[in-house]
Amino acid sequence: MIYYFPLQTLALTGVEVFAVAFFSPIFLTIGPFWRLANNEYVLAFLRLTMVGSLASYHAPNASIRLLILAAGVSSSLLVQTVTWWSGNSLQRFIRIWGFMLGKIMLLVLRIWYTSLNPVWSSQVANTVILTIGFIAAVEQIHSGGDKRKQETNKTGNVIRETASHPHWFLSGIAFGSLMFLTLWIFGEVSLISRWAVSGHPHTGPDPNPYGGTVLLGLAHGLMLSFWSWSSIISFALFLIGLASSAGLLYLHTWSAAVAGNILGTFTMCVWPQLAGRFVSCPHPGKAMSTAMFAYVLELFFCVWCTAYKFVPGGVYIRESSHLLLGFIMLCIGVDFLTGPKKDLSSVFEVKSNQKPFFKRSKNYIKLLLWLLVGVGLLGLGLRYKTYQKKLGQGVPKRDFSAMIWPFRFGYDNEGWSNLEGSANLLNQTGADFITIIESDASKPFIGNHDPTMWLGERLGFYTDFGPSTRDHTWGIMALSRYPIVKSTHHLLPSPEGEIAPAISLTVNFTGKLVDFVVAHFGNEESHLLESCILEKQIAEQATSYIPREDLDRKLQAIAVSKLLKTSSKQVVFLGYITSAPGSRDYIELIKNGNVQDIDSTDQDRWCSYIMYRGVIRLGYARISHAGLSDSEVQMAKFRIPDHVDSYVDNDRIVTDPSQVPEDIHFNPRFGSYKDGHNYVPIHHFHMSTPKYFKRTN
Repeated sequence: MIYYFPLQTLALTGVEVFAVAFFSPIFLTIGPFWRLANNEYVLAFLRLTMVGSLASYHAPNASIRLLILAAGVSSSLLVQTVTWWSGNSLQRFIRIWGFMLGKIMLLVLRIWYTSLNPVWSSQVANTVILTIGFIAAVEQIHSGGDKRKQETNKTGNVIRETASHPHWFLSGIAFGSLMFLTLWIFGEVSLISRWAVSGHPHTGPDPNPYGGTVLLGLAHGLMLSFWSWSSIISFALFLIGLASSAGLLYLHTWSAAVAGNILGTFTMCVWPQLAGRFVSCPHPGKAMSTAMFAYVLELFFCVWCTAYKFVPGGVYIRESSHLLLGFIMLCIGVDFLTGPKKDLSSVFEVKSNQKPFFKRSKNYIKLLLWLLVGVGLLGLGLRYKTYQKKLGQGVPKRDFSAMIWPFRFGYDNEGWSNLEGSANLLNQTGADFITIIESDASKPFIGNHDPTMWLGERLGFYTDFGPSTRDHTWGIMALSRYPIVKSTHHLLPSPEGEIAPAISLTVNFTGKLVDFVVAHFGNEESHLLESCILEKQIAEQATSYIPREDLDRKLQAIAVSKLLKTSSKQVVFLGYITSAPGSRDYIELIKNGNVQDIDSTDQDRWCSYIMYRGVIRLGYARISHAGLSDSEVQMAKFRIPDHVDSYVDNDRIVTDPSQVPEDIHFNPRFGSYKDGHNYVPIHHFHMSTPKYFKRTN
């Protein structure tokens, strides 16, 4: 949620200070605060605040939502700290395992919601989960009151039944790093596939159904954690985990995915042991505060690796995910190798009369774990079957439409998920080929969801994710109603600015092959250009701005012009190039790329462009965003000529749709021809479109 605000301005906004909510456990280092938090009425209030923060989904705006969420996060960490360090050994054992199984449950729910977190995906899901959470909180308050009166609130007595572990700083850093690693790479089962993805036809494992292997790997890791190991086996396990992390970073497609699955098994394998050592620390406030410090620091480092152009000091951390992952593995490894090699129940000093209860609890935990895995695999199977039924060859036709849209990671201008609205918009356009830029939301600070997979399954389109998540781009995806024969992912030259992604593809339109090149050039540092409102006066203001990424865009235009030049005779370019018509980069694409502009008379453009070669232009439209994103939709219609070496393109522009055949009309749902920008919050044609093209008699 914090990331939404700098996303709008491409700069730090000050709301990042709300990350201090993660540091609420630091108050528990003060004796009176610890005793206060242990009070049954205060703890009840914190539980209700924690659950109530889920209602932020219904908040009227993003700012209020952020405030409510901050209160919920701080309360949840206070509750977690108090409950993990309070109660008898069996209670604490069950609470910690409940936390770990909760992570598996969230993965399973996200499978059923096609990578989305159900709490934030719909009002119905949010209300249901809020109700269940409230019932659970009330049950805990009611059942825990009498017991808590019998417990002491002194930290020393809290860990009396636990094998004491005095190194709270090391354990806190390791546990925080483990928390972040689990979120970063295993926060959703599709993430491994998106780290390993490549172009068609050898894309690597698709997230559906192969996300199931990630779920199985995590479950097997938890099963391995019930064993006790010697120091030699522990060291071997760590080496395997370390090697698999390197493989995920540097190998490709299936090899990288296998390495990621092994890393997942290692990650969950060490979870119970590191959690047990963590709660064995005699200073709960210090330990949890240290863990959250590591977690937040690593999260911000992750942001800096990709958003380095828009944050202070970013140049020093640019594309440094390897350093982050290496540091995390080092922290986990040191704590894992230096502590006792015991399972979680062994960390607690179990009395003989308690052992049967621990044994029974373990059996229930294993049963619940595999029940969750089964439900998750069922969800993947049903989704896969449904998706395969939707996919098809498309109806044979000579005409096709292509569109480009800056997507902003699936969030609208008010900070809410826009996937449902996006699917409706894309479906209404009737586009056969779609490229969406700023599409890689497979990052922890954006939501760890997969808009490419979501839209592909919802629309029944073939997909290309674009350059992998580990390439530190903001993402570019391709959706096609017709099969993608081959594709290649490109990272355009970006010596100064953000990494610019591109894809070159070949699509089979029922026997007719057409190439596409889609690209997202580097952005201006000014949010003026990024918002791309596309009014003439704004474009004029922007042209007076001297860009810092001028070299980047020059090199990127040269690289893309080479891709266009080496493409087949029939190619369509869809690009976000942040340059004015007639500019140096525009001319580079037109002349050296040997393509034509869909409408060279349209001078009120700054970001999105459509160019082509070897096909006949039929129509051109611009559709207002209506708050669904910050940028408009541009689309064009083309006809594939029977003879590519001997055809005549349409050279006359008309705005009266009655002068062209009805089958090439744009959807009248978006209104009719309109001059200027559409300020009404509905999707409507604007900026002197739609236009149609016909041959001069």
